Amino acid sequence: MRRFKHISSYALALAFIGVGVLHFLFAKQFARIVPPYLPAPMLLVYLSGAAEVAGGLGLLGAAIRRWASWGLIALLVAVFPANVYMLQAHGAGFAVPLWALWLRLPLQLVLMAWVWWAGRPDKPALSFTGSLPELHRPDHGVA
Repeated sequence: MRRFKHISSYALALAFIGVGVLHFLFAKQFARIVPPYLPAPMLLVYLSGAAEVAGGLGLLGAAIRRWASWGLIALLVAVFPANVYMLQAHGAGFAVPLWALWLRLPLQLVLMAWVWWAGRPDKPALSFTGSLPELHRPDHGVA
């Protein structure tokens, strides 16, 4: 299980880093899904892209993995309105089927759970290297 978690965490990290980089390469396309009530769409795209790259890199380091996972969960909550807006705008110019836009909303929760799981510390393996404690019987004064 530990090996699966390790591989899964690296896949998740690479996905966040990759999508974060795409925010910089295709910023105008990402800006189309920023809800119109939010200010400075390009700035928000760059900030969210930088946060995704930083969070993905953070998942790679054991010392900061837990903090990175909480940061990525906060980011996923923060960008959820963009997913809702993309659904309301019927893809916001992207050729995405309506069913996929609906499915994306609950999948965001699955992604949050995956990020949380990846950030949890590994449970130490059971070890029986020490000796078992001695059992003590109360002395009832029987000689």
